[in-house]
Amino acid sequence: MAARGNQPRVPEAGEKDEPTVAQSTGAETPENADWVSRYADDVIAESERRAPGKPVVVASGLSPSGPIHLGNLREVMTPHLVADEIRRRGYTVRHLISWDDYDRYRKVPAGVPGTDESWAEHIGKPLTSVPAPAGSEYPNWAEHFKAAMVQALADLGVEFDGISQTEQYQAGTYREQILHAMKHRGDIDAILDQYRTKKDPAKKQQKPLDEAELEAAEGSGAASEDDGSGGAGGYYPYKPFCGQCGKDLTTVTSYDDETTELSYTCTLDGFTETVRLSEFNRGKLVWKVDWPMRWAYEGVIFEPSGVDHSSPGSSFQVGGQIVDQIFGGKQPIGPMYAFVGISGMAKMSSSKGGVPTPGDALQIMEPQLLRWLYARRRPNQSFKIAFDQEIQRLYDEWDKLSAKVADGTALPADAAAYSRAVGVAGRELPRTPRPLPYRTLASVADVTAGDEEQTQRILSELDPANPVTDLDTVRPRLDKAEAWITKYVPAESRTIVRTEPDTEALAALDEQGRESIRLLLEGLDDHWSLDGLTHHVYGVPKVQAGFPADATAKELPAEIKVAQRSFFALLYHLLVGRDTGPRLPTLLLAVGADRVRKLLGA
Repeated sequence: MAARGNQPRVPEAGEKDEPTVAQSTGAETPENADWVSRYADDVIAESERRAPGKPVVVASGLSPSGPIHLGNLREVMTPHLVADEIRRRGYTVRHLISWDDYDRYRKVPAGVPGTDESWAEHIGKPLTSVPAPAGSEYPNWAEHFKAAMVQALADLGVEFDGISQTEQYQAGTYREQILHAMKHRGDIDAILDQYRTKKDPAKKQQKPLDEAELEAAEGSGAASEDDGSGGAGGYYPYKPFCGQCGKDLTTVTSYDDETTELSYTCTLDGFTETVRLSEFNRGKLVWKVDWPMRWAYEGVIFEPSGVDHSSPGSSFQVGGQIVDQIFGGKQPIGPMYAFVGISGMAKMSSSKGGVPTPGDALQIMEPQLLRWLYARRRPNQSFKIAFDQEIQRLYDEWDKLSAKVADGTALPADAAAYSRAVGVAGRELPRTPRPLPYRTLASVADVTAGDEEQTQRILSELDPANPVTDLDTVRPRLDKAEAWITKYVPAESRTIVRTEPDTEALAALDEQGRESIRLLLEGLDDHWSLDGLTHHVYGVPKVQAGFPADATAKELPAEIKVAQRSFFALLYHLLVGRDTGPRLPTLLLAVGADRVRKLLGA
């Protein structure tokens, strides 16, 4: 696949000035650091060439064949961000999401509640003809999995026009295109035949690092779907669903261009039928013809493609020829997007239903953070979404960026990604009024086990000069942190505060240990705030060594850091029975001054 350079390529003599498709954005430089703006430039220019005066059309495709995971979200977020930038410039944009719910049901996904091996009997049927998991409120399999994604997209601020391919095909919307494809089946077969013997050349692949990436790499399965060849009666780009079993295990045996009579046989049950394709709506074009047909029908200008659609002979490459030579349209411009991995998958229970979905991510992080993760990386850059301790570092990074944007010191590309994360054209997404550090909220949620009264007490003491008086001011971030602690922090990593002092450990303390505890307790009340306790716990070992509590690192010998680590480990052991835990200032506030004194032997 051609790589996109930093500057537009000037066509040579005799060449058409047309954009290269499936481009990557190349290396960032100061003049093109914001990939979203650069694609918006390209898309606006291309739309004005192809369809001047009409709305700009960008597209995504999702197959609700199971839980729609975070890798699939890149299929939506890439055109969404570009469409949003174009809207900000005053243009009318349609972001189409094609629900490929007329695709065949290929397999029973592992770990989906309410399903068992009996669902395998529906393999080969359209997704909208497969029963929803037991207990679902939705009428079929496709609607069940679409619903969760629709809710997540609403929370993320993604505006789109959804198109059900079941509805399109069953309403006869594509009848003219189907008849046209059947009439030109020989030409389509010749295009496909150019690639049937080609193998993907040996090249360095991105190595999938975890289960999420492996599932993302597998894609919807459409990339490897039957292209319509192999039938004894010749090549046909149309696949009927059997009138008896409802599955697509059919072979077209004949077709008459004049009468549009089509005959097929089901290889599963032997059922045969002759229908008039000019009236028949129980079937669809094979994927490698269906996708380019829709590009032409919808006038799509921009659509990204995943790695499963980008190898030689794949849907995207073949589609470029088919849309041009068969349907008289043009292939969209757009990048190939890379894997989205998951940090913390190894510790996530398989009972959660496999790789996490956007809805799962939005339980533990605010929409702005999730949008930012997609906006700050070019589509051809892989990245990971954190479900482990890394989420705390990501939130720290986000809060630092927020502060830089507020004071005007953020780099232009970082400020652009921030702007795209916090809102869409014309509105900002709802945000936490008082965004306390995520790691602080997580520590409080860990120690209190979600007890609202205790949470309120601790948060009110973080900053006595500006106490939290209403938990709603720290929501929804507080709720996200509580959900992360509850759902994704393993039980063995949770913090359980001792109920009684460890008398043996206290009795065994040497003189230095007893003195450090005395100094801590002596200054507890005077430093009872997050900042105060931070200064105090770091200051105790300094004072013990004969230095001022506010001495800087440059003024101190290296041994002080060792002494601080030993002091912290002692406090953790006496308070929670482990050598580590939440940040000590937060832990002390969470435990409360009276209980700290009791556990430390005062």
